[in-house]
Amino acid sequence: MTRLNIALMVAALASAMYLVSVQYESRRLFTELEKAHREARNLHTDFERLQVERRSQATPARVERVAQEKLQMRQVNPGITLYLGKDDGPGKQP
Repeated sequence: MTRLNIALMVAALASAMYLVSVQYESRRLFTELEKAHREARNLHTDFERLQVERRSQATPARVERVAQEKLQMRQVNPGITLYLGKDDGPGKQP
C-alpha cells in the first residue's frame, strides 16, 4: 500500500509540475500574441499615415511646383517647340 501511495504522490507532483509549466508557457505565448497585435496596430497606423502623405505629395499643383523649382522645367509654348518633319529623325543631321 505504501508503494501505491508513493507512486500516486509522484504522479500527482509530476502532474502539478506539468500544469505549472503549461500555464507559464500559455502566459508567455499570450504576451507574445499581445505584442504582435500591438505591432500590427502600429504598422497599420504607419501605413495609413504614409498613404495620406503619398496622396498629399502627388497633388498636381505640388508636382508642377516641384517640376518648375527643382527640375527647372517650364510650360510648353510654340516659341520653344521644335517640330520634326517626316524626314527629320533622331539620326538626321541639320
